[in-house]
Amino acid sequence: MQDHIGQSGDTLQTAAVVKIGQHRRRTRLAPIGGTCRVAQQCINARARRALSKAVKNAAGYVPAADNQDFLHGCIVADQQGEQMSYQITVQPSGRQFVAEGDETLLDAALRQGLTLPYGCKDGACGSCKGKVLSGTVDHGKAQLAALKDDDKAAGLALYCCASARSDLVIECKQVRLAGDIPVKTLPSRIEKLDRLAPDVIALHLRLPASERLQFWAGQYIDILLKDGKKRSYSLANAPHDDAFLQLHIRHVPGGLFTDQVFSTLKVRDILRFNGPHGSFYLREDSQKPMILLAGGTGFAPIKAIVEHAIAEKCERPMHIYWGAKARVDLYQNALPERWAADHANITYIPVLSEPAAGDNWQGRTGFVHQAVLADFADLSGYQAYACGAPVMIDAAKRDFMINGLPEEEFFADAFTFSSI
Repeated sequence: MQDHIGQSGDTLQTAAVVKIGQHRRRTRLAPIGGTCRVAQQCINARARRALSKAVKNAAGYVPAADNQDFLHGCIVADQQGEQMSYQITVQPSGRQFVAEGDETLLDAALRQGLTLPYGCKDGACGSCKGKVLSGTVDHGKAQLAALKDDDKAAGLALYCCASARSDLVIECKQVRLAGDIPVKTLPSRIEKLDRLAPDVIALHLRLPASERLQFWAGQYIDILLKDGKKRSYSLANAPHDDAFLQLHIRHVPGGLFTDQVFSTLKVRDILRFNGPHGSFYLREDSQKPMILLAGGTGFAPIKAIVEHAIAEKCERPMHIYWGAKARVDLYQNALPERWAADHANITYIPVLSEPAAGDNWQGRTGFVHQAVLADFADLSGYQAYACGAPVMIDAAKRDFMINGLPEEEFFADAFTFSSI
């Protein structure tokens, strides 16, 4: 559903406020005198056509059971303070979608077939950060590490947390239609648990014979737990290599799911998941050389991206930097070494921050993103893909941009951990 609603070229016409039926949801009131007010003259010709379709039960965006949640964003609230819809315009693409006041901008966009950049969907990684050019938002559960007070003052918001409190114009340079990659909830059977390191297991999942998961190399899935919680893991396999879905899972002591993976889960157990998700994937429309930066199990989506590029016979230079604490944490070191040996366009640099005494390490040491900076004084002609801890992502983005990397060419997936 990608129809634009209420484009600027349409003629505005006076109309009375549409009264909403008895089945509509009630939510909290907007602040008195704030941005939520009744619109008297905001229904245009296109919206009238949408309303007509809604009456005929044909409005694709209508979520209410009685098809009375009319969609034009200018209809904000009735005099009883009931929550209504807002029109969101994304620049510079000009795409539009409608957001309910009780859903995040990201959820609203995904619901209507648009994919904005995002990662954790929990306000922690900052991948979805963008600028609100006009209008007002509620920042929701945005975490201070990802959205500082200075960011808010500058008009920035995390689209995975922010909810509209008026019609909005937001800035997002990468918007794509999501309809060609459906999000599914599927059962899977554990085919193999492969111990890659003392604290890393590769989980191999087999889908039902009649099912196949389409995804872009680098995306992730949510493992659905029995109590309603979920855990997100990047897919380590490329889309063409989909006999099994592969996840690299690091043990977090006390972790609700990882404790099970390392103790009670066994082959043939059933896990349900939902996906694919995320905007961290290979941009195949570019010819720029790539910096591929991984920290720990952030190697999983980098592996998927590289293997997909190899399968597609991509000749773009790929410079892989994998950072870990000690040698044992480079749990598949032989694989990128083989890529580099077999393909002239691939280089591989492992970096250890604290090599163990017995590692006899002769390679690079320190922070992995600083190894990139030491090798590339000018990043203005590159794309960078980074996956790992938020602190690594933040440092890499900041310092890579100082070395000339365009902000729109930095793609990231920040790992956050939870034990609850």
